[in-house]
Amino acid sequence: MAGERVEFFYDLSSPWTYLAFTNLAGVLERTGAQARLQPILVGGVFNAVNQSVYAAREATDNRKLKHSWHVLKDWAALAGVEMNFPSQWHPAKSVNAMRMAAALADDQVALMKFTKAAFESYFGRQENLDDPDVLVAVANSAGLDGEGMRATSQTDGVKALLRANTEKVIERGGYGSPTIFVDTTRMYFGNDQLPLVEFALKEKA
Repeated sequence: MAGERVEFFYDLSSPWTYLAFTNLAGVLERTGAQARLQPILVGGVFNAVNQSVYAAREATDNRKLKHSWHVLKDWAALAGVEMNFPSQWHPAKSVNAMRMAAALADDQVALMKFTKAAFESYFGRQENLDDPDVLVAVANSAGLDGEGMRATSQTDGVKALLRANTEKVIERGGYGSPTIFVDTTRMYFGNDQLPLVEFALKEKA
């Protein structure tokens, strides 16, 4: 991880993570920092330390949740991304997607491409994030070997890596996606805290 001051723990099923992933690029450009993407299963994080998320989803009179959908649209417009959310697939199962992402962990350039394409598929075109055939097509559209990724994603090594990343972010204090670390110890959460990420990077530049 030499030179990678930012760790970005994420799950593709989160619209706020899509925004943070998009907006992080500007932070990195302005600071000259590098980031490492760390795929996780956010459901595993919720089950371990943040089960209140499920209750909030089920509360039909949750004003904060309803308002967040309007804010989400504004953030998407500001970031210049297409946000057609929620879709019929929400809340999405993301196990297949995150295993395919984890299969690219050693090739961060390829992982960046797949992540961007998968976000566009789910939040832009409202495709099924958990459909292996959709994921293969998404990978191919990004110039990657979709079938090869599908095969690798089912190996014990990749499954173990995804579990390990999920356990790691929990152990380090994370409670959702995206969880962002600067210089290992400074933790931030979500798209809204990216200004603090930039502040932390510049403070120690």
